[in-house]
Amino acid sequence: MSAHSKKALALARQLFKLSLENGAVSPERVAGALAYLEKSRPANPLMILKAYRRLIATELARSEAVVEHAGSMASTVLQALTTSLTAKYQRPITVTATANPTLLAGLRVRVGDDLYEASVAGQLAALAEAV
Repeated sequence: MSAHSKKALALARQLFKLSLENGAVSPERVAGALAYLEKSRPANPLMILKAYRRLIATELARSEAVVEHAGSMASTVLQALTTSLTAKYQRPITVTATANPTLLAGLRVRVGDDLYEASVAGQLAALAEAV
């Protein structure tokens, strides 16, 4: 990695840290970071923006849970999942439900890079791999 690349990544990390407010991404702070980049015109702006975007996207994904379900899902279940995941990750988690009939029954929950599989399709796939 060249010295220019290291400086670009370091600046992207600094801007990312400045974009957080109370541990969460702040739209106002992101706008400020982008305004700074526009004004200062650093070397390798595209590399900085790509690294910054990746850091922001990763952080946002850590605060969102995508719940895939096979059938209908009650709002009380979603609320219970929200409460449980918020307690587990010790930060506010937003839960979004999407129907996925290929699961057959059960749930699949993704929070950032974490995947929780509790579906019939997942159990059948694990069984098929074991044979």
